[in-house]
Amino acid sequence: MNTYLTENDIRRTAHLLIDEYKVDENLLIKFIGKEKYVQLNNMLIELEEGQMDKYQLVRMLIVEKGPHLFAGSDDVVRKLRSYLLKQLEDNKLIQLYERNPISNKKIKSPSYMPNALANKRWVMGKGWARDFVQTLGFPLIFSGISSPKDHSTDPIQDIEPRKIVPPLVEYQKGLKEKMLSVLNQERNKTRCVVTLPTGGGKTRIAVESFIDWMQPRFNEGKYLLWIAQGEELCEQAISCIADMWQDREFPETLRVYRYFGGKNVKEDELIGGAVIASIQQLYTRVKNNDEALNEILSNCGAMIIDEAHHATTMSYELLFEKAKALAGEDLFPICGLTATPGRNNDETMTLVDQFEAYLIHPSLPDMERYKQNPLLYFREEGYLAEPLFLLHEDGEEIEVSEDKIDRDQDDLSKEFLNELALNKERNFQIIEFMMTIPVGSSSLVYACTVGHAEFLAMVMNSIGRKSAVISAETPKQIRRMYIAAFKRGEIEFLFNYGVLTTGFDAPKIDHILITRPTTSTILYEQMVGRGLRGINFGGTNYCKVVDFSKNIKRHGAPLAYARFIKDWQIKEVNDFEEVMI
Repeated sequence: MNTYLTENDIRRTAHLLIDEYKVDENLLIKFIGKEKYVQLNNMLIELEEGQMDKYQLVRMLIVEKGPHLFAGSDDVVRKLRSYLLKQLEDNKLIQLYERNPISNKKIKSPSYMPNALANKRWVMGKGWARDFVQTLGFPLIFSGISSPKDHSTDPIQDIEPRKIVPPLVEYQKGLKEKMLSVLNQERNKTRCVVTLPTGGGKTRIAVESFIDWMQPRFNEGKYLLWIAQGEELCEQAISCIADMWQDREFPETLRVYRYFGGKNVKEDELIGGAVIASIQQLYTRVKNNDEALNEILSNCGAMIIDEAHHATTMSYELLFEKAKALAGEDLFPICGLTATPGRNNDETMTLVDQFEAYLIHPSLPDMERYKQNPLLYFREEGYLAEPLFLLHEDGEEIEVSEDKIDRDQDDLSKEFLNELALNKERNFQIIEFMMTIPVGSSSLVYACTVGHAEFLAMVMNSIGRKSAVISAETPKQIRRMYIAAFKRGEIEFLFNYGVLTTGFDAPKIDHILITRPTTSTILYEQMVGRGLRGINFGGTNYCKVVDFSKNIKRHGAPLAYARFIKDWQIKEVNDFEEVMI
């Protein structure tokens, strides 16, 4: 069975809902809410697409909900199930009820059966769900896909495919060998800083090296403490660690702890594993003498600091003092990671000197050319694609006041991003541009909020451009389904919020659209980096990047795109059609 709707599934389902069962339009509107429906239609009218007709509404809901169209327990979906069941002939309804009886109830009259069955618990892929969609004539995909958790007594089991990651290229293998050599030689006294341009795979190399080093130590209750700047980069690290662990086919499971975003880890839940933390949360917990953190630091097997030039700040000083008090002066292996476009050389060397660390950089055929300009070297050698950058003009100037800055994350606050997500004029500009992208292209879109991603996807689906949304809350099974469909070209626009996964492997993306502004150059490079894979990594020669932040002004520090353009020596364009590719 397919895991994503085919065009035939969509058309067949729309025909059944509209022509066969004549579902009331007001019931369909309730699925998205009256307010969103009005907003959606207003946007479509402004775009000169006209108000949605019933077919467009049904089609949009089918694509948006996917296999979950009839699933769930909220009032709206129960009313839809009940309405559809009432359209069945009495004999079919009675037979359906007899195959799926309600516990402790003996209903004889067909008139009472629809509501009773509609309230029956819906389990994706199970008997009742399958019988419902098949009896009503809908494609089987709408029964969902079951995911048994305890397989020991199940007669049928869905085997997850082993995660296969591309092999390291030569310079990456060399970096890994250097890291493991230092670890094996220095052991707990290991201090190293790894430098590599963004897009060169430093996260992958570090994870692979330290997973190999830590694997036997995890069984002893030791911890790999990975420190990143901000929640999204923490999630990226988790994704990479999961991929590498699966690729290695280790016999044990690996427990991963989220130590960021205010998430609480209790001391009695600690059994060793990978701790992914933001320095902001570590700093707060050190000051509060958190017992769970004390346990982690006491038994830390290794620490990796992403964007390590930040490690010279007071927050890290306090963390290291606490770690020495608990683990001893020698501490444990510490490895810093930093990009090398030239902007952090002073901070990097300060860190190297402060920790008396080994500086590990790639060994390449032409080191002189690499040292002069690492980014240019990687582009010329086909490891990185060349970004073609369009800074889109999107309306009146929006000023960012200092109270709109989140000091803990050192970025724009969620409140400001939420305001931006609701800006009608700006959304019009974004959608109008997306409509100009050729049909059949693949575009990865970074939205301001989850709600923003959902609204933009809803508009694009309404005009027949297949779109899907992935966020941190998206179940892994659904996430995999959307990404696979995106790779196959079945989804044109993949809207994303709060997820920057190195496990996201769709190298031939046509466009990266950044609607979410940021002051973090690190975060910005990670977003753009999803499209910067060069031909040597299965990608492309060029990557089209569109940023919608030109009219957002902040006093003092510029937004990240300005620094990105400068550091990466970006080719700015006014129109992609004018560029010969």
